[in-house]
Amino acid sequence: MYRPPMAIRFSETEERILALAGGDLPDTEQPFKTIAEAAGATEREVIDLLADLKKRKIIRRFGATLRHQKAGYGHNAMVAWRVPDERIEEVGQIFADRPEISHCYVRRTYPEWTYNVYTMIHGERPGQTDEVVAELEQAVGIDDHCTLRSLKELKKTSMVYFK
Repeated sequence: MYRPPMAIRFSETEERILALAGGDLPDTEQPFKTIAEAAGATEREVIDLLADLKKRKIIRRFGATLRHQKAGYGHNAMVAWRVPDERIEEVGQIFADRPEISHCYVRRTYPEWTYNVYTMIHGERPGQTDEVVAELEQAVGIDDHCTLRSLKELKKTSMVYFK
């Protein structure tokens, strides 16, 4: 059975840094220095913490948040896949490598819902998500999935982990 990695414990200072870095970066010449001053840390501590978390793949990157529907990606689908436990890492990496996929998760199964891997696929035109699903079926040899299409976006915000 798939087991997620252990949770990390952060100091109060690290939590303050992450709370500030998790939102919009300050519009200053030295945003990490600005974060450090607000968190009661040094700029070096901020940079070292973020670099360490990136190196350990706890954070992937800093980047702009693209509102995919406003940017022309209005054809979206959450696809739930049945992936054998022993193939989760392999298949998950193949899914995650696709540029059309913004999210790829492993989730618990239930007797009435046995799908365990979820991908959020974005397309610019009708049918594009279906094409991506067909290509993924070929790539991983799994055709047992359920496509849940987005009808309307009701909420989209970034998660706040520390306040």
